[in-house]
Amino acid sequence: MGVLTNRTREQRQLICRAFQERTQQDLLKSLQAALSGNLERIVIALLQSAAQFDAQELRTALKNSGPAEDVALEILATRSASHLQECLMVYKQNFQVEAEEDIKSETSDILQELLLALAKGVRDRYSGIIDYNLVEQDVQALKQAEAPSTEGTWVLIFTQRNLEHLIRVFDQYQRCTGHELEKTVQNRFHGDAQAALLSLASVIKNTPLYFADKLHQALQDIKPNYQVLMRILISRSETDLLSIRAEFKKKFGKSLYSSLQDAVKGDCRSALLALCRGEDI
Repeated sequence: MGVLTNRTREQRQLICRAFQERTQQDLLKSLQAALSGNLERIVIALLQSAAQFDAQELRTALKNSGPAEDVALEILATRSASHLQECLMVYKQNFQVEAEEDIKSETSDILQELLLALAKGVRDRYSGIIDYNLVEQDVQALKQAEAPSTEGTWVLIFTQRNLEHLIRVFDQYQRCTGHELEKTVQNRFHGDAQAALLSLASVIKNTPLYFADKLHQALQDIKPNYQVLMRILISRSETDLLSIRAEFKKKFGKSLYSSLQDAVKGDCRSALLALCRGEDI
């Protein structure tokens, strides 16, 4: 386990191939036969490609009896356009159905519109230049979209504008109205739609903080949510985990590593701590 948690995903794929060539056995199947429970799930996640891992997580989220928006939005809103495209291709290959079709069958209303728009991966790329005229247009459009039957405006702006642009929209909206855009979301929407828009707002404003909040919540129950801990620590380990750790300690006054040490028990504890990498002084 120490080897797998201290290698990049690309290196782990190379290890799998080398193991296959030398032993004529599949490393993943060999480890699955020897492991069980949360530790087995961690090993599977470590040895899958990033696209395979996300495709499976997305499928599980959409097909489980519980609400789908949390995990689905996390994956669709925080992955790069190229990675998301690969993930959706793997989804179709593995499950013989387009992810969009499952989204349509398992969700409804504005939540469905948001997830479908995010799945298209058409968010503008940041060119390095902020169009402040468009910022003002979007602010005015959102102010007018506080009335019923204007959900499409929220979906378009939240899913098609680049994050740098949206941060300016959020700031300008607060200057114009005297309150944060999230307050309007809370007053204007309810249920799944409200939760999805608030989560998306968190991603837009500060993605590492969004993940820090999710990790903290996963550690609050009597029994930690190991699936959330595993998914975030593995998926962000090669992107922004250091920033997530910094935001975690800044907001909660305790390092992520120490929080994991205190809350996590069992055979997967050392693996999760290794994925976290280390203490933040």
